Amino acid sequence: MKFPVLIALLVVLAAGGIGGGIWYTNTQPGALDGFASCLGEKGAKFYGAFWCPHCANQKKLFGKSAKKLPYIECGVAGNTSAQTQVCTDAEVKGYPTWVFADASRLSGEIPLQTLAEKTGCALPS
Repeated sequence: MKFPVLIALLVVLAAGGIGGGIWYTNTQPGALDGFASCLGEKGAKFYGAFWCPHCANQKKLFGKSAKKLPYIECGVAGNTSAQTQVCTDAEVKGYPTWVFADASRLSGEIPLQTLAEKTGCALPS
């Protein structure tokens, strides 16, 4: 009788540890959190689509900090030739597209240094 209780307890503890580890990982700050947040504060907008490999590469440059980006999803599930109305209204023609406060645009995978120069946001050393 004690053996099944011990197994059940170990399973519960293991599941809690795994779940706790995932929560811990997902809530930890990324190295570029401040930079990514600053982009949005300075009026930059990153338009992309969930199916776009270049958008995924752009996000990878930010690592864990990608969640802080001023990202606007343009993709429509089930139709890669359609886009959301907000992206149509913004006249987004390709992905990724960055639109800045001065209304200038850059398309493609943009280096972090270029984003810093366009917005005045400081890259961490």
